[in-house]
Amino acid sequence: MLKRFISYYKPYKLMFSLDMLASLFISLIAMGYPILTHTLLSDILPNEALGDKRLTFIFVFTGCLLLCYVVRSLLKYFVQYYGHVVGVNMQADMRRDMFKKLQRLPFSYYDEHETGKIMSRMVNDLQDVSELAHHGPENFFISGVTILLSVIYLFTINWIFTLFIIGTVPFLLIISYFLRRKMNVSFTNMRKAIAGVNANVESSITGIRVTKAFCNSDIEYEKFDKGNKHFVKERAVAYKRMGQFLGSTTFVTDVFNVVLLLVGGILTLKGKLTAADFATFVISVNLFINPLTQVINFVEQFQNGVTGFKRFLEIMDEPEEMVDSDAIELADIKGDIEFDNVSFEYKNKDILDEEEELTNNKAVLKNVSFKIAAGKKVALVGPSGGGKTTICHLIPNFYKPNEGVIKIDGIDINHITLDSLRGSIGMVQQDVFLFNGSLKDNIIYGNPGATMDMVIEASKKANIHDYIMSLDNGYDTRIGERGVRLSGDKSKELRLRECF
Repeated sequence: MLKRFISYYKPYKLMFSLDMLASLFISLIAMGYPILTHTLLSDILPNEALGDKRLTFIFVFTGCLLLCYVVRSLLKYFVQYYGHVVGVNMQADMRRDMFKKLQRLPFSYYDEHETGKIMSRMVNDLQDVSELAHHGPENFFISGVTILLSVIYLFTINWIFTLFIIGTVPFLLIISYFLRRKMNVSFTNMRKAIAGVNANVESSITGIRVTKAFCNSDIEYEKFDKGNKHFVKERAVAYKRMGQFLGSTTFVTDVFNVVLLLVGGILTLKGKLTAADFATFVISVNLFINPLTQVINFVEQFQNGVTGFKRFLEIMDEPEEMVDSDAIELADIKGDIEFDNVSFEYKNKDILDEEEELTNNKAVLKNVSFKIAAGKKVALVGPSGGGKTTICHLIPNFYKPNEGVIKIDGIDINHITLDSLRGSIGMVQQDVFLFNGSLKDNIIYGNPGATMDMVIEASKKANIHDYIMSLDNGYDTRIGERGVRLSGDKSKELRLRECF
């Protein structure tokens, strides 16, 4: 997983390298304050031989320190701005890859996964991944370098004192390890819960006209409220785990101050540590504790990002539509269709449309065989659930039959490329779907390269040209989501779809 995550940094490796370089200088500048403080307290101020020059040193040191802080502020601006730009670009790349992947997944995937949950992965999860992509390397790099430098510097002052301070770190790591595992489970469950809420909202908004027509707002509210309460419950568990984590780790970091005061006071009292060294230790230990605390507090964001990337990979690793490696392009099509002992059964019985009502967990099609000669018109007639829609979905290879073979012009459709097969089939679905855009955009959807003359000709054949010309903007009229701005006459939507 880590290798796949790092691969998204490659297009932005230059900017990422500059971001890490800036982070390095931020860490180095942070060491300036304790070093200058120790020099002033140990070498400058006690040295009476310097006389009035000591005041000059104070101004020079503070001036240099102020200049370093100006540079650090500019570096932090660079890291915050360009680091986030890298994260956003990586998010966009992942979203692009996920969208491409979704286009290549079979129909069966969408039978088993709700639209709202898919959108949650593409939007919410990838947003957290973007934050991890930026803050993860930055926080660990800055914090890691600062911790390392501060420890080295503390050893140069008093190695015994430093060992006492470092001795509390293993307790912090042990607590972090065990509590983080519990947080991982909780945050994963929370992700699933919010995806469920998104799915409910998407379904309710899409079907709002049906809901209002049947006065079922209360039912939709109950479904939403159930999912919303489930999210609150899972979120509360996640925050409980996070509270346990932060509370425990904060206690350990507070012990640093207790150890610092106790050991430092004893060593100073016994003359093994000067007051100047003790004061420098107090300042330097904060350089050690603060980045350590920052890494600890980063765990929530890290957990969100890792969980989001795992859910992203779940989609990216889904098997795509299977195509025979030796598949051929359809050419000189006649249109003969043959079903040879075809049997088919949906995997998920709970989310089917009209085909589910009479199946009762039995195969929708059982050893079906027939031939339709080119140029013939055939009507499939039967009760709901009889397999009419399923047959129409099997011909374009939307689903794979459990048994049997389907042929076009004597060729097994599994040996035909999907694009050439589906590009040779015209279909008007029983659920008419119109895309948000203009009338022209929808008409040319089946042939994006169509000229305006071809658009008009198709419209006339579908008997909808006169209606389009009666609109203020003609073919440029925006029809809204699912064609909501069209007239309520369903036949217009059907005729528009026939233009495809």
